[in-house]
Amino acid sequence: MTERMKLTEALRAGAYDAALSRIYAQDGSEAALSAARSRALRLAETFEKTYGAADCTLFSAPGRTEIGGNHTDHQHGHVLCGSVSADMLACAAQNGSDEIRVLSDGYAPVTVSLRDLAPNKAEFGTTAALVRGVAAGFAERGFSPVGFDVCVNSAVLSGSGLSSSAAFEVLTGTILAHFVGCTIEATELAKLAQKAENEFFGKPCGLMDQTACAVGGAIAVDFNDPASPVVTRADYDFTRSGHKLCIIDTRSDHADLTDDYAAIPREMSAVAACFGKRFLRDVAESDFRAAIPEVRKTCGDRAVLRAIHFYAEDRRAVQEAEALQAGDFSRFLSIVNESGLSSELLLQNIWSPAHPERQAVSLALTVGRELLNGAGAIRVHGGGFAGTIQAFVPDALLTQFREGIEAVLGEGTCHVYTIRPVGGWVFLP
Repeated sequence: MTERMKLTEALRAGAYDAALSRIYAQDGSEAALSAARSRALRLAETFEKTYGAADCTLFSAPGRTEIGGNHTDHQHGHVLCGSVSADMLACAAQNGSDEIRVLSDGYAPVTVSLRDLAPNKAEFGTTAALVRGVAAGFAERGFSPVGFDVCVNSAVLSGSGLSSSAAFEVLTGTILAHFVGCTIEATELAKLAQKAENEFFGKPCGLMDQTACAVGGAIAVDFNDPASPVVTRADYDFTRSGHKLCIIDTRSDHADLTDDYAAIPREMSAVAACFGKRFLRDVAESDFRAAIPEVRKTCGDRAVLRAIHFYAEDRRAVQEAEALQAGDFSRFLSIVNESGLSSELLLQNIWSPAHPERQAVSLALTVGRELLNGAGAIRVHGGGFAGTIQAFVPDALLTQFREGIEAVLGEGTCHVYTIRPVGGWVFLP
């Protein structure tokens, strides 16, 4: 915006309606567009009050959902994931300094100096670490990061399994790329964001979350080479499916679950080690099947069951993408249900054996299946043991499903989303 209207004025005049509709009102809903316009306007007004009436721009980055491939990525398998309509919306402007200043709703202001782009352990786990890490990634690629001011409003709930950290990393990278005036491929932005989380934020993670947030839409990812995964779009318009994506927060306790999470890759890799390999992807399923009696003795029955899950789930992730590409949503739902049952019975990641009294995920899945009564699909979401479940709910059942879930788990536990068609985004009038 040069001498054109300020962002607040342009939003009120409807100049951004077409851009907002593409992200927030794919189905043409006037109510959704009005809500998006109001949200953007509140954010722009906050920016003006905080930083002054600068020449600011709107940006967005989505959260992500794992659709298929439950615990396959760490064995170099296939995953189907997607960006969701819950996003981080930002209003930002260059400030002519060597500082990035961040104001996020509900959080204290953060300032990061671009003169120091080295990891700092004292900063681990903070917003500043992610900002510094993303800026460092741009510098490593030969771009000179510039200072900017930004206000952020997040609809990606922390702890929701939608990866708020990856969304923030992609948002920061999208803003920097715009102000630097460079083009960076979505997959490259994902790698940059992953490094920021690993080395600057201090959290080990794979590349799935960042890739889903950066690329957008539903994507099939082959992690045979984790450093350079093969990403294929599973193009499908979910708004035409007659279903809504629901992420249900079981409000269960994540504490003391580190050993449960770690046991899954450890046991799968132990099975692979029986064949002189590190990952199950490198072991032929026929060889594993033939050796099950010996593997049971070495690794135990649960490890064998989890390996069986891996091989079938790895195929399912590919089949789900193929079903979407073919427009066969019924087939897609059937495979999602198969995936959910495999996670429960074979992978066994819906409750912790150390805490048998805590079975909120099991309860939520049971209630959800009763409400769906054979329609749609439902499964554990993400790592499991606690946290969230995922359901594809027919539009005709959505109100009944949501009310039934929240009657058991509490008000505000069932969140309704769509699969968003794009990743990091710059809104232009």
